[in-house]
Amino acid sequence: MVEHEKRRRGILEKALDVFTEEGFERATFQKIASRCGFTRTTLYSYFRNKQEIFFYSIKQMPGKVEEDILAIRRDQGLRAADRIIKVILTIIERLEEYRRLLSVVLDYLLYLPQSEAAPDVRIRRRTVRLRHFLATMVIEGIRAGEIIPLDIRAADELLYGLIEAAIYRLAVLRREAVPELKQTIPLVVRQLCTGKS
Repeated sequence: MVEHEKRRRGILEKALDVFTEEGFERATFQKIASRCGFTRTTLYSYFRNKQEIFFYSIKQMPGKVEEDILAIRRDQGLRAADRIIKVILTIIERLEEYRRLLSVVLDYLLYLPQSEAAPDVRIRRRTVRLRHFLATMVIEGIRAGEIIPLDIRAADELLYGLIEAAIYRLAVLRREAVPELKQTIPLVVRQLCTGKS
């Protein structure tokens, strides 16, 4: 079982290279099998088709990010602003780590026929969860007196906009990292505070 999972992870990594080089449409099951040094038949023992490989790759990223941000949220040793900063920086660091996958997902969504909106719905659902999580952290900070009373929707829009800026720079502009944006995040988030640092 451990060997099977290890091999699946290896396939996903090599498949990601194929998706990145070829794009989703031109990447084929055969090209993925060849990159892995397998026959198509062997690859079928791990995945049914290229869509399954693609969606499995996509699922990995949000799961790891959610684990990270839940651990940060539970850290009561951090003040509200510091938790928000740490969450956003963690998300951006994961985006940097998965920037190749991000580019492939963006390309896939741009060329997806409207009749096949299921991946778009899944991404939208994850986005709503993340925005809710950020808004909840702001509310907790306001209740604790660490963040000034403000329009929660506006604050949520601002915080999520920082994440969207990272996605744009990494996926569209194809940057490897966004250090200037990461330096901006503490400045922006600390503006929400009451001065009790």
